[in-house]
Amino acid sequence: MDDRLPAQLEASSLVRRAESEGGSGMILARGDADRGALVLLIVHRGTHVACLERQLGPHGDYAWASVGPAGGASDSEVGEWAQKRRRFDSDLWLIELDVPLPERFIAETTAIG
Repeated sequence: MDDRLPAQLEASSLVRRAESEGGSGMILARGDADRGALVLLIVHRGTHVACLERQLGPHGDYAWASVGPAGGASDSEVGEWAQKRRRFDSDLWLIELDVPLPERFIAETTAIG
């Protein structure tokens, strides 16, 4: 049984979490409200840190995985990568989170699954 939250609810909660930690969040592209994949574009003071995607694992569980351009990539590189992903999967959610402690945010997010 899939007990995953609807994508729209999870996307909104990620934005609120970033804001509650003193950062900001913005949904750049909305996907399927129930089952769309989520991609997080993690930034710190406008500088790209990482991209995370919630992926289905080999045992049927979901986990966050690092994807896309490496930390420090330019805005144009990240933007081009994100556009390609959206062309490939129009149900994909793109969520930008500017967080004060990105390494901690990433560690906590990936630990949650």
